Amino acid sequence: MIVSPAFSCASGEYLEMKNQVCSKCAEGTYSLGSGIKFDEWDELPAGFSNVATFMDTAVGSAENKADSCNNSSWTPRGNYIESNRDDCTVSLIYAVHLKKSGSVFFEYQYIDNNIFFEFFIQNDQCKEMESTADKWVKLTDNGEWGSHSVTLKSGSNILYWRTTGILMGSKVVKPVLVKNITIEGVAYTSECFACKPGTFSDKPGSSGCQVCPRNTYSEKGAKECTKCKEEMYYADEGSSACIERPPCTNKDFFQIHTPCDKEGKVSRRHDPIFKLIELTVISRFENKTQIMYKWIEPKICKEDLPDALTLPPSGERKDCPPCNPGFYNNASSSCTPCPPGTFSDGTQECKACPAGTEPALGFEYKWWNILPANMKTSCFNVGNSKCDGMNGWEVAGDHIQSGAGGSDNDYLILNLHIPGFKPPTSVTGATGSELGRITFIFETICSADCVLYFMADVNRKNTNVVESWERSKEKQSYTHIISKNASFTFTWAFQRINEGQDSRQFINDMAKIYSITVTNAVDGVASSCRACALGSEQSGSSCVPCPAGHYIEKETSQCKECPPNTFLSIHQVYGQEACIPCGPSSKSTKDHSACFSDCLVSYVKDNQSLNYDFSNLSQVGSLMSGPSFTSRGTKFFHFFNISLCGNEGKKMAICTDNITDVTLKDMVAESEDFSNFVGAFVCQSTIIPSDSKGFRTALALQSNSLADRFLGATVETTLENISIKTDMFPPSPNKIPDVHFFYKSSTVTTSCENGRATVVTMRCNPNKPDQGELSVPSSCPAGTCDGCTFYFVWESAEACPLCTEQDYHEIEGACKKGFQETLYVWNEPKHCIKGVPLPEKRTSTCETVDFWLKVGAGVGAFTAVLLIALTCYFWKKNQKLEYKYSKLVMTANSKECELPAADSCAIMEGEDNEEEIVYSNKQSLLGKLKSLATKEKEDNFESVQLKSSRSQNI
Repeated sequence: MIVSPAFSCASGEYLEMKNQVCSKCAEGTYSLGSGIKFDEWDELPAGFSNVATFMDTAVGSAENKADSCNNSSWTPRGNYIESNRDDCTVSLIYAVHLKKSGSVFFEYQYIDNNIFFEFFIQNDQCKEMESTADKWVKLTDNGEWGSHSVTLKSGSNILYWRTTGILMGSKVVKPVLVKNITIEGVAYTSECFACKPGTFSDKPGSSGCQVCPRNTYSEKGAKECTKCKEEMYYADEGSSACIERPPCTNKDFFQIHTPCDKEGKVSRRHDPIFKLIELTVISRFENKTQIMYKWIEPKICKEDLPDALTLPPSGERKDCPPCNPGFYNNASSSCTPCPPGTFSDGTQECKACPAGTEPALGFEYKWWNILPANMKTSCFNVGNSKCDGMNGWEVAGDHIQSGAGGSDNDYLILNLHIPGFKPPTSVTGATGSELGRITFIFETICSADCVLYFMADVNRKNTNVVESWERSKEKQSYTHIISKNASFTFTWAFQRINEGQDSRQFINDMAKIYSITVTNAVDGVASSCRACALGSEQSGSSCVPCPAGHYIEKETSQCKECPPNTFLSIHQVYGQEACIPCGPSSKSTKDHSACFSDCLVSYVKDNQSLNYDFSNLSQVGSLMSGPSFTSRGTKFFHFFNISLCGNEGKKMAICTDNITDVTLKDMVAESEDFSNFVGAFVCQSTIIPSDSKGFRTALALQSNSLADRFLGATVETTLENISIKTDMFPPSPNKIPDVHFFYKSSTVTTSCENGRATVVTMRCNPNKPDQGELSVPSSCPAGTCDGCTFYFVWESAEACPLCTEQDYHEIEGACKKGFQETLYVWNEPKHCIKGVPLPEKRTSTCETVDFWLKVGAGVGAFTAVLLIALTCYFWKKNQKLEYKYSKLVMTANSKECELPAADSCAIMEGEDNEEEIVYSNKQSLLGKLKSLATKEKEDNFESVQLKSSRSQNI
């Protein structure tokens, strides 16, 4: 029958379908009127279903992975339902049809960020409704229940509670717990719901059921609770049956130490005799503690059964330990903190600090007779409240240890609250990375899979696990650095087993804390005094705060500024040695709180001088390495952000655990309160890509700071005990030296006792312009092989040295029209940037090259002609001489003449002997050459050639 959506029944009523009227629910039942509630999880309620998948198919067969998730599901645990513990994706699904707009409400416990928990809604077309802001469920504190509520639209709604485990190692994730699912908006219900076992409803028209008290029980739909039989059976609160009491064993009681008392005092009277007796007894019994034995509540065992143990006698007295440092005993049963300006080691009265000193504020707890005022302890069980009211931890003289609890899966919780941190008065302006620290010494003794968690809550926003230790651990110390002034609550939580069962088998498994030391706490006490700065007038002895970056001069107790390029130690402010020099190629901030690189690095060695300017790389560089895969094949990446230099020393690299759609801008704006926000020089996150596990957007988790202190930059391969493994990267292909930036992290882990170190190697590569490329060693895709020292190589043209005169050469051009050009070009290949610029083209005057070429050609031609002429002349002359000589020889041998013939004899027969006179006023070229050859006189003269027709001799 269709009922109008506007029609609904009130709480405690149901719609009687036959008469169409609202009737009250009977005793033993309840109704929400227009809603339904699921608070009984002995089995999966009707309408709920489980779907398990393995969505990441990057490695291996999808079919094989799907088969491996067949046994993964949400498991009912009575009062709640528990998610899977593996890395499968499991959805708890419920479909509901609403006649009008309504809502869904549920309680949950979600403490492990290695598992993603999302709640979303689909309509009947399988489209997600607009509820992305409510999709990702927030983490809860350890052992606490949170609540989540989402508005529902009318019509069909499919509700999904989906979890996905991310197993980065062998550690099993902590499951998500859900209970009390309530859906409003069904308009009406046609029946009432029976009260679940352990609850009852004694009035008609009830909107809920009441829980049965301890030692009573009820079945389903009960109108009242039934008492258990006396002495033979027991029942916890909200039980469905009584259980027979077992014989008592040593697992059913525990011991405690009472506060120091003055037991034995008689009642105070005005009679002097009684006062004398009182003082005598006090002096005899004061400062004693008693060892007391108590049954674990609720007591479930019986003492009068065979082999049962009885409670050991209490009252054994032992000497009380002294007060903790900074406290004193004021003749009472407790220790009192020393007044401001005084100090005590715990065994003596408080004394005022001498002139020129101030108290070193903090807390040092090493004696445990009573729980300190700023600490509290509790017990929490995820399934029920049976350990409510019990102490989670018990004091035991020289240590504090985990208590008995109600069952092995209880969380035994110890809290320490510190409202804030500040450095000493004399260095109140310091803004370094360390404002304080907490150190504790502990051990765990376990025969099962126990876990000790150490957590920190900043400004009461969210509790994050800082470190955890599984199984038995030897006595050891752990230190956590505080880097910002905020309100902190430190929590130690011990759990013997993490299973959904109420057993008490490992009562002897415990955690012990021997001492807890906190430095620079704003509300701390003093166990000693330290030097402080005095005002300019020595008349008073009160301390004054030194300006930022000033130390206390030993001789005058005055504030004096640290020298340039030094930073002030947060632990030592007395004497100039408190100013620690910055490393190579680094400078200090204006307040001398830290050192940073101004992006300029110089290197001089073996007459080689190189200067680097990394200013263009001062923006944050990012690198995503991988992919890597878990043992089950889940794909993930390592994401790094690096703030190399500049920015006045501000740590610009940001990493965060992002399991919502919050943008980076929003996270930066709320960085002071965002507990998962990490700012450093180098930080790391684990990225689950959008194509893994069916996520629509990439998710970030496990954000860590790898470097919060800059040590220096140098070409050398060692700095402050950090050495570079040269085999991590192949050598540089060019001969330009690499520059190494060294960083340190103050975060100490169990695997890195000295903190983490990071080395960023800057390599010149002209083929990679602008930001270039970041990489990690191929042998260590996570950037590190041991988890403590991280290596990166940043290749870029911006990592090349600055150019100098040795990086270019000149080329001279031809002389044209009396001018010559000189060009300058870079040496190839070019391995430098910026620096000395390339000189401009230079032009200079010169003599024309064509003129001298013509002159040379003319001189050459003249010389050639001269040589040819001389050769011809001497050759012809030689011929004539030979002719004349031969004629003379012939004449000498003639019979007609006795004497040598005259020149006329050379006239051959038939020759004309006619005389002819020729006048020449100009000397011919041949004549000039002849005169030069015969070395005639330089004066010119006329030559006359005579010709005769007579044949006779003259």
